[in-house]
Amino acid sequence: MAVLLAAKISPFFTCQSPRNTSHPNNDCVCKLQFNVTSQAASSSRRHILVCSTSFFAIQNLNCISMPFPVRAEEESNDQEEKDGVVGAIKSLFDPNETTKSGKLLPKAYLKSAREVVKTLRESLKEDPKDIAKFRRTADAAKESIREYLGSWRGQEKVMHEESYMELEKAIRSLASFYSKAGPSAPLPEEVKSEILNDLNTAEEFL
Repeated sequence: MAVLLAAKISPFFTCQSPRNTSHPNNDCVCKLQFNVTSQAASSSRRHILVCSTSFFAIQNLNCISMPFPVRAEEESNDQEEKDGVVGAIKSLFDPNETTKSGKLLPKAYLKSAREVVKTLRESLKEDPKDIAKFRRTADAAKESIREYLGSWRGQEKVMHEESYMELEKAIRSLASFYSKAGPSAPLPEEVKSEILNDLNTAEEFL
């Protein structure tokens, strides 16, 4: 390193015979310092220039490499939103609905059958000692059963469905008991449990 530095300095090192004998080496020393300083300053400027150029080149490269907001992804999201809206509109006007078991059945039937399951289950679980509440739930169950049977009994679209057959069993068991025991008779736990099982099975297919 010292040899290389000496080689760089030597072309700029010139020493003339001193005219002032009192300071024989001043002229040479001044020229040496000036040349070395000039060389170092020039080298420093070149180094700064190269580093600055490299820095901006890297920054530009990074800007080019960085992913811009992907237009295709935005368009894809917009399309998904449109598809979702269109699907919701179609579903709104579609008279059919896919059940839990994967079957396509009329929405009106599913709504009516679910209402029967809900109201009849609440009526069977209600405490008969709370007369007011028991009558209220019993009346709701009677109304939902009446509407269900009036709209869907014997309908070819649904009469072979599992949910339809299970609801028929539950309603038949309830009607059979009250026709024999009377409308005010308390429902035995055995009959109640059987009807609740039929409702649970029906619900699995709705």
